[in-house]
Amino acid sequence: MGRRVRLEILFDLFLILLGIVIVVISFKYGFGSLRRPGPGLYPVFIGSAVAILSLFVTISELKSKKDSRLMDKEGGKSFVLMVITFALWILAMPLLGYVLVTLLATYAFCKIMKLEGWWKPLAVSTGTALFIYVLFDYMLYIDLPRGLLG
Repeated sequence: MGRRVRLEILFDLFLILLGIVIVVISFKYGFGSLRRPGPGLYPVFIGSAVAILSLFVTISELKSKKDSRLMDKEGGKSFVLMVITFALWILAMPLLGYVLVTLLATYAFCKIMKLEGWWKPLAVSTGTALFIYVLFDYMLYIDLPRGLLG
């Protein structure tokens, strides 16, 4: 347990340092003002949020006496399956198109999260794919990757 806790604290300290580096580099791009924001304004807020939230997590872990395991074996398996599904989603998108791959990936995500049956995951994935298609293609006029199927 001691080694894992030390590694988590080291990772949290790394995130604090990363947030600070993002803020420092962002100031070099020009912060601007709230009326006329510069290119560094958004990264300053993001870097600040990363550093501050990581600081709170570090303090919480240092104060905690209990075992703060993030995932059990089943949770780790689900996480790995989701990462694989997301990677396949990215790789398959140019071939099959955004809408079809999003439908398939969303269905896979639903099954990984143990949504029962096959009608509910199919409804969620179809609704998600249709919503994205209507929002981006018809309402915002943003062309989504069509893939080989057109």
